[in-house]
Amino acid sequence: MRFEQRVAIVTGAGGGLGRAHALALGTRGARVVAIDVAGAEAVAGEIRAAGGEALAGTASVSDRDAIGVLVERAMATYGRIDILINNAGIIRDKTFAKLEYEDFVAVMDVHVTGAFVCTKAVWDIMRGQNYGRIVMTTSSSGLYGNFGQSNYSAAKMALVGLANTLALEGAKYDVRVNALAPTAQTRMTDGLLPPAAAEILKPETIAAGMLFLASEEAPTHAVLCAGGGSFERAYVTLTEGVWLAEAERTPEGVAAAYDRISARANERVPEAGWVQSALEVEKAKRGAAAAVPAGDLLDERGSMR
Repeated sequence: MRFEQRVAIVTGAGGGLGRAHALALGTRGARVVAIDVAGAEAVAGEIRAAGGEALAGTASVSDRDAIGVLVERAMATYGRIDILINNAGIIRDKTFAKLEYEDFVAVMDVHVTGAFVCTKAVWDIMRGQNYGRIVMTTSSSGLYGNFGQSNYSAAKMALVGLANTLALEGAKYDVRVNALAPTAQTRMTDGLLPPAAAEILKPETIAAGMLFLASEEAPTHAVLCAGGGSFERAYVTLTEGVWLAEAERTPEGVAAAYDRISARANERVPEAGWVQSALEVEKAKRGAAAAVPAGDLLDERGSMR
């Protein structure tokens, strides 16, 4: 996979995963715009020294004005923006009992607001050129939870929701949006991983997954997990569940049926949120032996009329 004629913005590019992402894209021919609060110019210099093209910008991703200026600069220099890797992040790890409001807001600001600001800045550009690839950086902490990371987990799962909706809205413009859940030794994880694991989980081991999600062959609406050369895919699923008659529709009835509600036979991965509504309407129809067609209850997007 090559990226000649493609222009890629990488946030948090001054070190760790962002640096590895920027260098990998540059090596394969992309013109790279490296953004970080520090270190971005050094990374851009590495790309140029290797024969590539790169710009650097010093900015916080949540600073709308600064990001707007950098996007304008990229457009003036290269004339297009094809790829956005939303990688910037911070951690403020504490148990919830000790977590301060400021710790929560700071993490949400960089991860969620920052991804929104950067994506919003390039969204109309990508739609206008009928091409774009956006990668949100999520985490296993968001997907599954992690002790002492309630703020980080909330931010990372929020990015999955953002990616899922943007994948739907961008589809007709060939703007494909996915999430990458990396496991890597970076400045954010210093001291958290044992030395043997840190040696295996180098940032460079994630690059192949990122490049795939940034490529012309990219899927959309996916969560790709990566670390140490291993790759997995995460899903948000919906069980078949049960319909409870009115007499059973009590908290005791839900408790009694909970194992059946949780059973994973016939589990599915909904293509969008309306699938849950459609499933519940269909089950209610069957359960109540109703004669009302589902089409009379749901509009073309699956929302209740």
